[in-house]
Amino acid sequence: MEVQTWTYLIVGFTFALYIGIAIWSRAKSTKDFYIAGGNISPISNGMATAADWMSAASFISMAGLIAFSGYGGSVFLMGWTGGYVLLAFLVAPYLRKYGKFTVPEFIGERFYSNTARVVAVVCLILVSVTYVIGQMKGVGVAFSRFLETDYNNGLFIGMGIVFFYAVLGGMKGITYTQIAQYVVLIFAYTVPAIFISLELTGNPIPQLGLGGEVSDGIPLLQKLDTVITDLGFGEYTTSVMGSKLNMFAYTLSLMIGTAGLPHVIIRFFTVKKVSDARLSAGWALIFIAILYTTAPAVAAMARLNFTKTIQTEKVGVKAGNIEYEKRPDWFKNWEKTGLLRFEDWNGDGRIQYYNDINGLGKARLALKNAEGELAELRKSEGVQDAELAVIEQRVNQARSKLGEVSAKHEETPFAKHGWQGNEMVTVDKDIIVLANPEIAKLPGWVIALVVAGGLAAALSTAAGLLLAISSSISHDLLKGIMLPAITEKQELRASRCAMVGAILLAGYFGVNPPDFAAGTVAIAFGLAASSIFPVLMMGIFSKKMNRQGAIAGMIAGIGITLLYVFQHKGIMFVPGTTFLGDMEENWFFGITPNAFGAVGAIVNFTVALIVSKTGQDPPEEIQKMVEDIRLPQVGER
Repeated sequence: MEVQTWTYLIVGFTFALYIGIAIWSRAKSTKDFYIAGGNISPISNGMATAADWMSAASFISMAGLIAFSGYGGSVFLMGWTGGYVLLAFLVAPYLRKYGKFTVPEFIGERFYSNTARVVAVVCLILVSVTYVIGQMKGVGVAFSRFLETDYNNGLFIGMGIVFFYAVLGGMKGITYTQIAQYVVLIFAYTVPAIFISLELTGNPIPQLGLGGEVSDGIPLLQKLDTVITDLGFGEYTTSVMGSKLNMFAYTLSLMIGTAGLPHVIIRFFTVKKVSDARLSAGWALIFIAILYTTAPAVAAMARLNFTKTIQTEKVGVKAGNIEYEKRPDWFKNWEKTGLLRFEDWNGDGRIQYYNDINGLGKARLALKNAEGELAELRKSEGVQDAELAVIEQRVNQARSKLGEVSAKHEETPFAKHGWQGNEMVTVDKDIIVLANPEIAKLPGWVIALVVAGGLAAALSTAAGLLLAISSSISHDLLKGIMLPAITEKQELRASRCAMVGAILLAGYFGVNPPDFAAGTVAIAFGLAASSIFPVLMMGIFSKKMNRQGAIAGMIAGIGITLLYVFQHKGIMFVPGTTFLGDMEENWFFGITPNAFGAVGAIVNFTVALIVSKTGQDPPEEIQKMVEDIRLPQVGER
């Protein structure tokens, strides 16, 4: 059976399952919609939490990022798993004991301020919308390849599926759907990994295969190091993401951002008691560990298979590079999506893929694009001379840049081979996990299963995020502040309308995401780290933190983080609105925009503590409430 047929069958079955569950578990009350009635078992909630947690960034993007970053990509593994431990021990049990529906509701009551609640809602929406953009990128990538449509159409299909089961079922429908999605995604992730590990190392356990030997008796990681260093890339096992400071900031941002994610926190409101919240966290860690311990093996094996597909023999030998006309079918299929792209810079009909340290390929591509834009403009009618002059200047600048880079290129070892720049001008990191089974020539049903898993991962998290957005708008803003007299039925209707709006907004930004899936999600974690995590920690563990300090801290933390991100990624991620561009020389102490949440968190804590000292202590009843949240009562479980 063809891969396409398998894909329609398996993806169609899983979508029918999700929609069927949504109809069966339709929310009939606000309690059902917000917290699934509050009676989910710890194991079920742990599985649903794992699905909610393991988004497109974990399933589709994390292994791709590690594959091309090597050891440096481990910041995602360390940050996300470490952050979940923080969430389980420092946040979830206390907020469950408090017993409300949403994170902004806790912040509003803890800091006895509707203003604090509104600021928390704004922070939550910014975090959740940024996060859901990454999920939509994953949905678009998966659909664009395997349902043979373009990226935008794939995105719109995914939006429609999420719209149906999230709007209809609320948290109750989402919870049971996420349990099914966890089964699908974990099976889809581990089965191909077992196949590939067995093929490369003879060991069916990927975690052990990573430390095993390939067919020629060389350890897998040593073989990978040799293959990519021959092409000028850094050693896989020692590569880092920027400086040590950036690695630390990135890990810290992901870690504390994890503990401040509202859509994950609200999952612990769905169980009966505090002890169940702790058990849920333990089960979720077990379910998450299955994928997270497999990801490094998937990454290493995918990078080796991908590189050896192009560089088939020794570097420098003409026959060592695969002929473009003989590229495999998986390569052709991904080219159709635009996520994989080749330019034959030296005209030899073969693919050169190497570490183009001086950026010769990029310089050639910039000139080609500028010349193409100029040619199109000259064909247009009514073009002003000033417009032509701007584009002509850009062409001249690109040509000058190419001349400079070409001179530097002559000094590289690859120049003697006749290579004129890296010819793989686009290799989207998000395709690696989805393409891996095709690269390894696995059966069609395995390839289709991976598609279903990737979609399950993206859709499960998107649904949780959209619920967090809608509940903050309907419950915190509408019911909590603006229209407290509305009925439960009206609040439920408002929640569903808010979710529709959130879906449309996420789809709009998903068309032009600021980064690959994991990179976009990292920005969301940074926003959570700089705004929500500090105020939760101070709200739970500091009786003396007052409302002025909390409000000032949230505004300062998320404000400086957004400023830094927007000046490098564009205002609201709109192309062409960057101030400084995403260039390393403009980074603060070498810290990337994706990792800046750690700095924002420090600013938040600092401002909150300083401002708090200038105001009055919180009322006695608030201080007593903090003590009651932290300290277990006699006989409490």
